[in-house]
Amino acid sequence: MQLPLQITARNMSLSEAAEQTIREKAAKLDHFHDKITSCRVVVECPHRHKHQGVLYNVRIDLTVPGAELVVKREPNEDLYVAIRDAFDAARRQLQDHARRQRGEVKVHEEQPHGYISQLFPEESYGFIATPDGREIYFHRNSVKNGDFEKLATSTPVRFLEEAGEEGPQAVVVMPL
Repeated sequence: MQLPLQITARNMSLSEAAEQTIREKAAKLDHFHDKITSCRVVVECPHRHKHQGVLYNVRIDLTVPGAELVVKREPNEDLYVAIRDAFDAARRQLQDHARRQRGEVKVHEEQPHGYISQLFPEESYGFIATPDGREIYFHRNSVKNGDFEKLATSTPVRFLEEAGEEGPQAVVVMPL
């Protein structure tokens, strides 16, 4: 961190152990984003709730190049749980921000595709040929939006496959 950690307690006084816990957790944030400019932690005890004991709020304001991240979790009766939850959320936000800065995009697995190789409309089933040479069985009920009648041999499709009783079968077939 470029600026020193700021810890503020409102309507309460922080124990040395709680302050040390905050310092340790704040130091660990540097592992997840190496350009944290500042970190401000506010711990407050707003009021006593009539049905519960004391509730602690922990708010963390982080400044990083290009963004200011604010973390505020649900209040908790246990100060250390409130601190832990807030710093866990701060870590996740820092990791997400760092991924966005690096331009990393989550890549989804490509859905299997093929084309209709055989079609038996009177028996309500058919087969899909895949690029790797396999044949996948499908039933009329597996075709999305009831489009079984629109299918013809050589129609390109995407499908979701699972193991059937007699081999692989498509549980969802979507014409392209």
